[in-house]
Amino acid sequence: MKLMITPEANRKLKELNVEENKYLLLWYDRDDCGCGVNGLPTIRFTNEKKDFHQEVNNQSFPTLIPEQQAVFFNNDLKLDIHLGSFRLTSPNEMLNPFIPQHSICTPVYDN
Repeated sequence: MKLMITPEANRKLKELNVEENKYLLLWYDRDDCGCGVNGLPTIRFTNEKKDFHQEVNNQSFPTLIPEQQAVFFNNDLKLDIHLGSFRLTSPNEMLNPFIPQHSICTPVYDN
């Protein structure tokens, strides 16, 4: 799996990473979405690399994904900024068109 982060998105990530987290986490948010297959692909900062995390090929920011959640993401991803929000896409689909900047700093408790 690989993630291309646009220069604009990379600058914004660095600006938001005031706690100097080590990793960007691709995460399938299932909170309040019903069952385990309903959710929304998103991103969060984290300092923890757990045994079940896989590394995502990325030239801009060390990125991880929980191994079980990789099925919810395309193998070729792009993270961009559009109208002040992050946007996660793949060549064939829009995975999440609106990732608020403030949510990236929210802790992940079930990663």
